[in-house]
Amino acid sequence: MQLTRKHEEYWRKNLRVTALLLAIWFVVTFVIGYFARELDFNFFGWPFSFWVGAQGALVVYVAIIGYYARYMNRLDQEHGVAEEE
Repeated sequence: MQLTRKHEEYWRKNLRVTALLLAIWFVVTFVIGYFARELDFNFFGWPFSFWVGAQGALVVYVAIIGYYARYMNRLDQEHGVAEEE
C-alpha cells in the first residue's frame, strides 16, 4: 500500500514528537537521576536528589503524557483522522 504525501507528513511529525519526548524521558530518568547526588542543594525544603526521585520525575512523566495527548489530538484534527466524539 502506497502512502500519500499527507500520510507521510503525519507520520513524520508523529515520529519527531515521539523521539523528542523519549529523549526528554531518557534525560529525566537516567541523566538527572545519575547526577542527582552531585546536585546537592535544597529544593522545596528537600535535598534535590530525593525530590527528583520521589516527585520530579513523576511530574515530568505526567507532563510528557499530557503534551503528547494534546499534540496528537491537534495533529489528528489537522490531518482529518480525528475520532468522532
